[in-house]
Amino acid sequence: MGDVVNLKRFKKRNEREQAAKQADTNRALFGRTKSERSRDELIAERTAQVLDQHRIDGGEAS
Repeated sequence: MGDVVNLKRFKKRNEREQAAKQADTNRALFGRTKSERSRDELIAERTAQVLDQHRIDGGEAS
């Protein structure tokens, strides 16, 4: 026979791990200075401009 597992304890441990992962994600997204956010926005704008410059117009994409 296998070991007896307390499902409540397993569920709580899993929820704590998920909450820790979400907290890490939120720290990365929202725990930045204004200059870091503006730098990332500038990089995203430049990337979008370069992508748009390389777009081929006309005809349907397949």
